[in-house]
Amino acid sequence: MNIKKARRTVLIFLLLLLVLFFIGGWLVPRPLFNTSYSTVLESSEGELLGARISDDEQWRFPPVDSVPEKYEKCVLNFEDKYFYLHPGINLVSMARALVQNIRAGRIVSGGSTITMQVCRLARSQKERSLKNKLIEMFWALHVELRYSKSEILELYASHAPFGGNVVGLDAAAWRYFGRDPGELSWAEAATLAVLPNAPSLIYPGRLDLRLKQKRDFLLNQLLLASEIDSITYELAISEPLPEKVNALPDIAFHITEKANAEKHGQRVNSTIRYQLQERTNEIVARHQQRLKSNFIHNMAVLVVEIPSKKVLAYVGNTSNADSTAHGNQVDIVQAPRSSGSILKPFLYTKMLDEGLLLPSMLTPDIPIRFGGFTPMNFDREYNGAVPAEEALARSLNIPAVHLLKDYGVGPFYSFLKKTGMTTLNKQPEHYGLSLILGGAEVKLWDLAGMYASLGSILKCYNEEDGFYSSQPFSPLVWEDDVEHSEEAGTQPSVRASAVYATLDALLKVKRPESEAGWEHFAHTRKIAWKTGTSFGFRDAWAVGVTSQFVVAVWCGNADGEGRAGLTGISAAAPVMFDVFSVLPYSEWFQIPTDEMTNIEVCAQSGYRPGEFCTERKEIMVPAGNKVGVCPWHRRIHLNKEGSYRVNAACYPVSKMQHQNWLVLPPAMEYYYKRQNVLYATLPPLMPGCSETEQQLEFIYPREWNRLFIPVDLDGTPGKIIFDLAHRSNNVTVFWYLDNRFLGTTQNVHQLELRPDEGWHSITVTDNLGNSMTKRFKVVNR
Repeated sequence: MNIKKARRTVLIFLLLLLVLFFIGGWLVPRPLFNTSYSTVLESSEGELLGARISDDEQWRFPPVDSVPEKYEKCVLNFEDKYFYLHPGINLVSMARALVQNIRAGRIVSGGSTITMQVCRLARSQKERSLKNKLIEMFWALHVELRYSKSEILELYASHAPFGGNVVGLDAAAWRYFGRDPGELSWAEAATLAVLPNAPSLIYPGRLDLRLKQKRDFLLNQLLLASEIDSITYELAISEPLPEKVNALPDIAFHITEKANAEKHGQRVNSTIRYQLQERTNEIVARHQQRLKSNFIHNMAVLVVEIPSKKVLAYVGNTSNADSTAHGNQVDIVQAPRSSGSILKPFLYTKMLDEGLLLPSMLTPDIPIRFGGFTPMNFDREYNGAVPAEEALARSLNIPAVHLLKDYGVGPFYSFLKKTGMTTLNKQPEHYGLSLILGGAEVKLWDLAGMYASLGSILKCYNEEDGFYSSQPFSPLVWEDDVEHSEEAGTQPSVRASAVYATLDALLKVKRPESEAGWEHFAHTRKIAWKTGTSFGFRDAWAVGVTSQFVVAVWCGNADGEGRAGLTGISAAAPVMFDVFSVLPYSEWFQIPTDEMTNIEVCAQSGYRPGEFCTERKEIMVPAGNKVGVCPWHRRIHLNKEGSYRVNAACYPVSKMQHQNWLVLPPAMEYYYKRQNVLYATLPPLMPGCSETEQQLEFIYPREWNRLFIPVDLDGTPGKIIFDLAHRSNNVTVFWYLDNRFLGTTQNVHQLELRPDEGWHSITVTDNLGNSMTKRFKVVNR
């Protein structure tokens, strides 16, 4: 009876211990380690791009998901040969360690398993005591129940100390050997296997002999266990120990900073391609040497894949030994900068899409003023009138302002926001017409995404048999595990046909001298590209698009200092073309013929032909175009010899010649005929015939209700230049201010005046009897 009672008591006791064991398991934390980690950024191929130290100033990479085979064999042979056999505690090893410690009279061995060492690392207990050992044993049993053996080994490899502030196998491999753990040799793996046992030994130049002895002892054990052969052993023991602590790779500094800010303490798999990032860094460094002679110190480059929107290379700024000297630490990719002319293609695309523009239609290019805004072309010249596609290719400012005025600032502002431009934080009226010429700021990040979206619209249409992405204007992707959504839809923001026509116009942009003659080479890649230069030569932009890639470049100074010669064509474009040269070749986009139609246009004006347009041509444009007939062709009547214009009041109708003629307004004609030698001005009016056509037009001023007297450099009041265009040559123009005769002009009709403040009238009369009067008001600032 007593035996049964004793057995029952023992059973109850064992059950109680078992219950207490499982209840006590709640004392073992979940997760096991509560510590900070370094931010680690890897390329799309898994290569290390850069890392940032943890919050506690340790180089501790996030836990690994596998342990290299060489390191595993080394660490198990050195630390725990029976790791895969014991339940977390090896009583034989502990007994042997106890005997060794008694014989030595001090602690020379702990008998701890790798599982127990993981528990000690998780508890952050440095002191070796019986109490801590018992707690570690208790924790080890629970850890073995909770984790698999491979997971426990991964925890050990991720948190073991490797000397100094280096924690974990990943960080140690990079700091001491400058390579990934999977690429370690047997000697290197053995070195790292013995270090956690005595991490103070890793101090280059000191204690090397003791470290080598431990490493070689382990290598000998591997030889005896037949893990390595004799040749491998001899080669391994001849390898030197690390001579220095290496700096971690940092070939993508600014995107690593971005990862640290947004994914702090995590291992981030990026979309960056390692070799392309290196090549892009080299290109930027080479061009930095070229530009710094002009005191241009900063540059940023993005390479984006179409249509995935993945960022393949990210250079946020140039590198410099003194990173604070010229603001090299600033990530220009994410910095708002003045847009210059880089947004013009988006206006062109939207107007084509809505049928408000024809590529060949003439747009005005004459001096103009809108309120206080007086746009100028970059070369400060005027063309009178320019085909819209040529104005885009040449990046002419005045035609772009005219187009924006016709389209409307508000609708264009809304479209830009829809495309992904995040820097428009004021109302449309704040920007006004200057929005198209750099009146707003844009980030290189947004800009690359906007151009990539245009390319993806066209690519998706071609590849999805006429369907569109439901979200064509989506943000760029820089994390490899974030997928870009391309669900098919039927309601495009802009049609593929409009995008194709825009990119086709941008193919005609004149390339830098280094790219001269590119079209004559076989297999030369087509690149639709656009440059931009902000006011004061502070920002130089270049963006290029192929069917596979977008390359976006910014050059300038981070502090905003302008430099003469800092232009998109001279500074940024050469960088862009060099980056394209290291990218794979790709065929050009297919023409979206289903969305396009052939129409007739007037060969001279580019508008739809009216009844007086004699010369016509056929072009392919997006369907649904609403542009009207040519406003500038008219029927004129000439005398029998064709030397004079006549009319029925002064010449017999039966003797007249009737011709169709392109007649531009006088101000447009004044500049247009200088640039176009084939443009024929109207023949003079036959003496005795009355004039019905407008002969006089003021080029400047264009606005008359508020004229300001400029101030010269010496502070004295300047003069207003009145500029007049006359349709006929060799005429004399008589000038009057408030009915007071001022003088005459011939051929070039300009006059400088300094009227008093208030209202005035100016009258111009030619020797043929044509006259015009304008009232204007002079105001002080």
